[in-house]
Amino acid sequence: MIRTSFNDGWQTRPKVNPFAELSGTKVPFRPVALPHDAMIERERTAPGGEVTMEGGAGAYFPGGTYEYRKTFAVPEEHRGKRILVEFEGVHRDAVVFINGDYAGQRPYGYSQFLIDADRFLRFGEDNEIRVEARAHRDSRWYTGAGIYRDTWLLIGEVVRIAPYGVRVTTPDIDGERAVVEVATRVENDSIAIRTVDVVTEVRDADGSVVATDLSKITVLPGEPATVRQRLYVRGPLLWSPDTPALYTTTVALKDADAEVDAEAVTFGIRSLRLDPEHGLRINGGTVKLRGACVHHDNGVLGAATFARAEERRVQLLKDAGFNAIRMSHNPMSKAMLDACDRLGVLVVDEAFDVWTSGKSEFDYSLNFPEWWERDIEAMVAKDFNHPSVIMYSIGNEIPETGSPLGAAWGRRLAEKVRASDDTRYVTNAVNGMLAVMSELGKLRGQSQEKAVGTGEGEEKGINTLMADAGDMMNAISASGLVTEKTAESFAVLDVAGMNYAEARYALDKDLFPHRIILGTETFPTRIDGNWRLVEQHGHVIGDFTWTGWDYLGEAGIGRPQYLTPGGPRPAHTAPYPYLVAGCGDLDITGHRRPASYYREIVFGLRTEPYIAVRRPEYHGRTYAGTPWAWSDSIDSWTWPGFEGRPVTIEVYGDADEVELLLDGRSLGRRPLGPDHRFRTEFDTTYEPGELLAVTHRAGTETGRHTLRTATGPVRLRAEPDRPSVTANGGDLAYVTLALTDPDGTLHTAADRPVTVEVSGPGVLLGFGSADPATEERFDATERRTYEGRALVVLRPTGPGKIHLIATAPDCAPAEALVTVEEQPSGRGAE
Repeated sequence: MIRTSFNDGWQTRPKVNPFAELSGTKVPFRPVALPHDAMIERERTAPGGEVTMEGGAGAYFPGGTYEYRKTFAVPEEHRGKRILVEFEGVHRDAVVFINGDYAGQRPYGYSQFLIDADRFLRFGEDNEIRVEARAHRDSRWYTGAGIYRDTWLLIGEVVRIAPYGVRVTTPDIDGERAVVEVATRVENDSIAIRTVDVVTEVRDADGSVVATDLSKITVLPGEPATVRQRLYVRGPLLWSPDTPALYTTTVALKDADAEVDAEAVTFGIRSLRLDPEHGLRINGGTVKLRGACVHHDNGVLGAATFARAEERRVQLLKDAGFNAIRMSHNPMSKAMLDACDRLGVLVVDEAFDVWTSGKSEFDYSLNFPEWWERDIEAMVAKDFNHPSVIMYSIGNEIPETGSPLGAAWGRRLAEKVRASDDTRYVTNAVNGMLAVMSELGKLRGQSQEKAVGTGEGEEKGINTLMADAGDMMNAISASGLVTEKTAESFAVLDVAGMNYAEARYALDKDLFPHRIILGTETFPTRIDGNWRLVEQHGHVIGDFTWTGWDYLGEAGIGRPQYLTPGGPRPAHTAPYPYLVAGCGDLDITGHRRPASYYREIVFGLRTEPYIAVRRPEYHGRTYAGTPWAWSDSIDSWTWPGFEGRPVTIEVYGDADEVELLLDGRSLGRRPLGPDHRFRTEFDTTYEPGELLAVTHRAGTETGRHTLRTATGPVRLRAEPDRPSVTANGGDLAYVTLALTDPDGTLHTAADRPVTVEVSGPGVLLGFGSADPATEERFDATERRTYEGRALVVLRPTGPGKIHLIATAPDCAPAEALVTVEEQPSGRGAE
């Protein structure tokens, strides 16, 4: 079918009760370009005001109901053709009307779906499509609202390739050739029997044809048929994270007169193997998953899913040392899958956060029994040809997994996935504590429960462990109760996904010798011990930290907290106006935080040390963050007003020892490396200057890292991530604004408001910072920097040059110029 973008020409407004409109209430529509997040534009509210999504869970954004409409012409020559509208994602409870008539719906906010439109259309005149979406206490994190992913118009003949109807597998690979199996589903909505030729070509990345085949297929009216072709690619280039080689398959249907239909898909040639000794093998080599859990929002853009935003996120995560992403806890966007294919990042794509047991008042559990099969089918159809996808997760922290009926549900889901795609593995992110939540009283009554997950082999009473969420979850997960209650739920899987349960890794090697484990969620503060377990055990195939990229909602679970005498224990939710979770290796603008460099060192990917400085204003106070919270430190040696006052310096590294120098004066040497958790600390008094860490192994220098104090007048700089972007497709320009001294050193203590002005063929799409607690909006033209930085996102509207001017008090204006070039239309065209 011919696929064209359907993103332009939409209007939106908050939905109005039609009876209220009859009474005179008028809410005008306004133009909007898709993808669009209606929620990110709303005013956030503190508890006690307007009903919010879920308080801090939804970042204190209000819920609401929104409607979108679009007028589009359908020419008379399209009469008799099949016309579909595809939505890649509408959050949530989408209902679609065409020319006032109900055309379809989709409750789940993360599934792609098709609307069969031609029966409702008026040919030779204008038509209206209207979409309703609503979000209200339906999630445990920020969801966004509205048509937040791309839309497409599909037009085809009555005999055609079905949407998502071309599926490519590579079941047999050796050094000489690869077998490429192409299965094409053909539909016939005519009243006649039709026989067509199926011409299939495989092309390499240079566009050269490397294999062809021709088959005939006879399709009966109303009875789809599938043609399977085996092609042989000689000397195949294999897809892997290190060498993400891609091929393209083009399938054309032809009859005696002309080409009837055509479809092109991108795929990779690679093999997957799994066993408890070698773990996960890709193309015969063992791969340990260095994983990042991520939510679906794009920071300052909210939930709006632009191809460039997804690509940038994948690239920055890979640059930070991750080789895998677990999309948590919903199916990944097509744009992110495309980026993972191109950049070589492995994917665990997750279906649901709930099954039948709800976690919030109006979540997907209300729809799950009726819709789960269609949503599994949609996820698999989207993912099937993407070589980056190696595993499907059927759920996250599902409470039912500790019961026999829950295990039966898990078996249904797992078998549904396998029936749809038997080329990949199935997992489920099980939280042992939640699985036995109703029976925790049995554990509380036990005075001693072995806390294997501490890594120290000690024993602690479960009541004592309740004081530490990490130890508590580990101790419960390692208990005999969890072993018994989750055995069947794990048995239905290819890979046992475990959330915060590293205590089971060594334990299960003996208890379940055929069980293969993936740490589907782990605390960032425990990556050194967790990664050691991953490296030691063949049956443990990787670790996914919570999280790789910070996100909106679950406000403050990773924020710094300090104890006060007689005060409360650390709280998991921060009060309004807290905005973000605060636990990502990268913040919502894509800037790497100290935890990211520490992880890179633990992974063995960075030889240089790294310096992080704790905020001196809290020196001497007792730190009490949650297990998701890193230390309260940043990579800065600029602390005006704290001269002569005590400060703690953290140094990370994989070496025998590190020497720390301030302006050439040694502050001492400390042991470092794996036996010391790859980190050490120095206490000193703050003096402006140059801080230098030098690491040594066996007396030989292995690396150095420097921090310098910003001095002199503050300058505002604007730096685009690329000099040019394209006018078509979901491309964006990212411009980093930074306050620096004349030498370019970031001035983290000179924050001030910055105003931006955009001219030329582009619009301001988002403007924000990583400030975790602010009432500033992402769609305003003024924003205060945070730790010296802010981020501007521009959407091109046509060819030419976008001109950005940024101004700040006591700084000369900063300018950025981004060239916008035309791009041939195709997948992603807008």
